[in-house]
Amino acid sequence: MIKVVVPALAALAVTAFAVHTNATDDQGADGAGWHLSHEDDMAKLAYGMPNSDQLALMMTCSPGDAEVVIYGDMKPDTPHLVRASMGTQNLDPLSAGDFEESTLPLNDAALRGLVEGRALPVRGEAGEARLTASDDERHMAATFLAYCGSSRA
Repeated sequence: MIKVVVPALAALAVTAFAVHTNATDDQGADGAGWHLSHEDDMAKLAYGMPNSDQLALMMTCSPGDAEVVIYGDMKPDTPHLVRASMGTQNLDPLSAGDFEESTLPLNDAALRGLVEGRALPVRGEAGEARLTASDDERHMAATFLAYCGSSRA
């Protein structure tokens, strides 16, 4: 039971924070922000708590991809977002976490806007929000998009 309740509460807390985030500082009051990581040839750009699974939004790609795959409780609020999965998919059988996978073209204006200093509009069950990025986080987003569109592995 605890394996179900704790992750659900953590996801709800990050989502609630994301909905209320309009700050322009480097990270939110509780430390949430943009983070870039790599796993093999896959790049991951996520908004949430550092070094944790408490993420409101995660985007992944591999070199040469024309689009990013989006996971999380929050999704970019853009007309180019395409739901890729048919219903929810079981992400982690131990925590019973579900996700809906969506895709978004690399050249989407909302993604480019994040790199250019505009807030990323997002929408989730908790409502609408705008996720901002510091200068360093904008550089991470630019690095992520450049990596996705590159032909290197």
